[in-house]
Amino acid sequence: MHRLLLILVLCFVAFEATAQRTETVEAEYIYHAPENISPGQAKQIAVERAQIKAIADEFGTTISQTNLTNVSNINGESGIDFQSIGMSEVKGEWIETLEEPKFEITFEQEMLVVKVYVKGKAREIIAANIDCEAKLLRNGKDDKFESSEFKDGDQFFLSFRTPAKGYIAIYQLDNAGQAYCLLPYPGQEEAQNEIKANKRYLFFDWESGNEFTEEYYMTCGEEPEHNQLYIIFSPNKFTKALDDRNSEELPRELAADEFQEWLAKNRRRDKEMQVIKKSITIKKK
Repeated sequence: MHRLLLILVLCFVAFEATAQRTETVEAEYIYHAPENISPGQAKQIAVERAQIKAIADEFGTTISQTNLTNVSNINGESGIDFQSIGMSEVKGEWIETLEEPKFEITFEQEMLVVKVYVKGKAREIIAANIDCEAKLLRNGKDDKFESSEFKDGDQFFLSFRTPAKGYIAIYQLDNAGQAYCLLPYPGQEEAQNEIKANKRYLFFDWESGNEFTEEYYMTCGEEPEHNQLYIIFSPNKFTKALDDRNSEELPRELAADEFQEWLAKNRRRDKEMQVIKKSITIKKK
């Protein structure tokens, strides 16, 4: 009996030592935007950096260093070049926004300055995430066509690879506060697409072999669009968002805040869920 009790206590202590913490975090960040960045893009970048700062303040960062040695031989003479590359990553992830970001926009020496305050929930990262690779492609199916800049009428594809089998869903959030479900396709009833490990998938391609495949093209009005693509992957099945198809010309949709609530709920339940965000700019030709 005493031995069993001791084992249970030790297991509990070990669990406590490795349990992921979820905390309410907040931060303020000031972003000085270069001339080639629009106000919309500057606000997106400022929010993302403020979230990273809030996570780093709470959970800290991991710093790693890689040493590279390059040996060359030119005209019979050998040369050795040493390089050291340092990397820093935050030890957490943003899972839910609790308050709308608060902005202050000013100009200093003709430079756009965005000051933003963010507040949300972040979760500590203890184990390494599955190393997924997602690339948004413009008017081409090879990875060399990767781009975040599109023009009205451009076709786009998304290539995806993961070392572990699992499930994927893709949503696009536009300037008007709507979230569109690009994957699963409109004709599918599943909450997500099942994918295999170590296989390159090309989504939104008629030749993929999926009978429900839809091809998508970027569109915008006179003003540039700044959208965000959410690629959601998990080794576990997750619930479907409550979206509707209101037009034959558009995918299923729901309000962006409802999408964020759905996503936050799933991320709280599934600690292995990953969200890869891609910022997209769409301009007139």
